[in-house]
Amino acid sequence: MAPDISEHQGKNMLSRRSFLWASGGVAAIAALPATAIRAQTAAPELVARVNPVQLLPSGYPETSVWGYGGQAPGAEIRVTQGARIARRFVNQLPQASSVHWHGLRAENAMDGVSGLTQDAVPPGESFDYDLVAEDAGTFWYHSHNRSAEQVARGLYGPLIVDEPTPPDVDRDVTLMLDDWRIDPETGQIEDDFGATHDLSHGGRLGNYISTNGEAAYQLPVKRHERLRLRIVNAANARLFTLGLQGLDGWLMAYDGMPIATPEAIPETFTLGPGQRVDLFVDVIADAGQEALLGRVDQRGGFVQAAFPVSGGASVNRRPAPAPLPPNRAPDLAGLDEAATLRLEMSGGAMGGMRDAIWKGSSRKAGDLMAEGQFWAFNGLVGMTDTPLASLSLGQVARMTVVNDTVFAHAMHLHGMHFRVLAEDGTPGPLRDTLLTMRGETHEIVFAADNPGRWAFHCHMLSHAASGMMTWIEVTA
Repeated sequence: MAPDISEHQGKNMLSRRSFLWASGGVAAIAALPATAIRAQTAAPELVARVNPVQLLPSGYPETSVWGYGGQAPGAEIRVTQGARIARRFVNQLPQASSVHWHGLRAENAMDGVSGLTQDAVPPGESFDYDLVAEDAGTFWYHSHNRSAEQVARGLYGPLIVDEPTPPDVDRDVTLMLDDWRIDPETGQIEDDFGATHDLSHGGRLGNYISTNGEAAYQLPVKRHERLRLRIVNAANARLFTLGLQGLDGWLMAYDGMPIATPEAIPETFTLGPGQRVDLFVDVIADAGQEALLGRVDQRGGFVQAAFPVSGGASVNRRPAPAPLPPNRAPDLAGLDEAATLRLEMSGGAMGGMRDAIWKGSSRKAGDLMAEGQFWAFNGLVGMTDTPLASLSLGQVARMTVVNDTVFAHAMHLHGMHFRVLAEDGTPGPLRDTLLTMRGETHEIVFAADNPGRWAFHCHMLSHAASGMMTWIEVTA
């Protein structure tokens, strides 16, 4: 692993700030058609290429990233709900690649999963993506071929679908959080993407943390200004535990899907890889101060993004916001008669997996590890010829997800959204990515309302590369 450069980052970002919670003395922060009408004109190009950028602070070498448009993150794609998203993906990388539109309920052929919904696009070739933005919300796009490497090299960007009637906010701000594993001497991303420790433990953790590709992201604001913060965890494996200082407001949406009643933002909240949250926040810090989005980890509290305050937007705060307009909710009628599914995770370091089936034959754990495979779902390693489940269109499914490992996993379902059942059986908000901690069991319910072959995998991308991939078939 590359040397830890968090100290270097801290000198650039944190030396002039003290980040303490006021309470407890704790130091830290802790109904649209599925198929679009195809346009006759050529779609704008989305070009993936290698390019040097100044990712590290000034004074460090440039970093060669793999980026859409040669930048990381890629340019924001922004449309209004109901609009088409048409892009000609042009691959100028040294590897084959594809583009997944994370969180969008697209038609299956446009989902961008190499080996399942399309062939990976070879270097020098292109592929036309054309889909409808059915849901308003916060989404993102990223590579879905050799993702553990390609996303870590920078192949991702924000995808924002606006409501037809804009909500009452002063500014709409997207914050893409990531970590990078970089050699500070050369400035280059470490190419140890198959490192055994990453595959078998918590995944690839970086030594340099960024917001929108910057070490010390800042956005000047005014007192009582209302911001919509769209926060995306684009990291390969890092859990971001976040909190606010000098900002106060409401949690409005999870994974791009609005909640029925805005909730007070908790003191800290955690996003797993692939997860998103929409916050409406008012700036309550005084002019001359800084409002902060902070993160907490085992080392303490750090500033993730700073909002220096000058002047005032109004004398008083405005009233609490109305909920965001709901997106189409899956029909969960007949939940009591739902198809019963089970996904049991096993393997990893300190796990009890003794053997599993890989490529159609039973293998001992030691043999699997020698092949770089460390994880299994229901005793099966990696993508299989047969799906985890085959459901008919509109069928309701109830899945028990068991994390029988000592690590966290962020399970992402493509093409559909689910609800996590509370202990009393009450369905929670719509999500597309479930963060499950070591030893936890969850029940999720979803309606198989989108036909096709849909990936279901851990978004700790090193885990997906080493066994935690499966798929669900929905037949029309």
